[in-house]
Amino acid sequence: MQVQLITDSSADLPKDLKERFNIITTPLFVHFGNEQYIGDELDTSTFLKKLNESDSFPSSSAPGPQEYYEAFKAIPEEVPIIFLGISKGISSAYNHAVMGKDMLLEEQPNREIEVFSTNTSSPGLILLLNEAGEKLSEGYTFDQLVTHLHDRVDQTVTLFVLKTIDNLVRGGRLDKVKGAIAKTLNIKLLLHADQDGKVEVLEKVRGDKKALRRFVEQIGDYVSHAENKVLAITHCNAKERAEHVIQNIKETYGFKQAILSDIGSVISTHTGEGSLVISFFKDKK
Repeated sequence: MQVQLITDSSADLPKDLKERFNIITTPLFVHFGNEQYIGDELDTSTFLKKLNESDSFPSSSAPGPQEYYEAFKAIPEEVPIIFLGISKGISSAYNHAVMGKDMLLEEQPNREIEVFSTNTSSPGLILLLNEAGEKLSEGYTFDQLVTHLHDRVDQTVTLFVLKTIDNLVRGGRLDKVKGAIAKTLNIKLLLHADQDGKVEVLEKVRGDKKALRRFVEQIGDYVSHAENKVLAITHCNAKERAEHVIQNIKETYGFKQAILSDIGSVISTHTGEGSLVISFFKDKK
């Protein structure tokens, strides 16, 4: 059965994965003052240049319910839709997508459409969309895939390591005094997405090398055998750093595949340059 996969600009999909599974991307927006950009059309290098030159700190926003309604309605009526987008804990996008779905179902009550609350973004969405595409290739029906993906959402772990806390300070998410102390002490933050998709600090580690070591070690809290698992990792202008971490992860845990991609402007607004984000499915209890 054909199923249309749809995501948003926070997914940071590699081009080959997007094309292989014919994934449609709905826009999220990045704002610099009065200037608005579609998230996946503002490449990372241009975003970072504007970030360093701008007096105003960027913000992100989601389309309204009408835009999601139109995106869903554009899909042929006989084609089921699965939407996997940014966590509702950090964006209004999920709620707007649900409203757009409900608007469409009022007109076309027989449509098959599922909007997921994923509790993740960036590599987490890469992981889930890759899983969805693979299962469709294996012949999963819409109902089978929906059930499977709900299980996978519950098993998704998303971990972050930040090289700089400047974005947290400029964005008002970290007190300036605490931020200055952390920078003086060379404190690096290890974070994760909680069950509601909100980003929380797990550890504060002194020094970049120790932070990267702990970043890799944390995976062991969630998986014991990774030979059949896929890892997704995204980076903000830190490809060499990301490749080094991937090598360490593969040597330590033996993931069968690692998908690497750039962090786009939407997520870079929050994580900053040099950040790494990884996602994987934890062991079933």
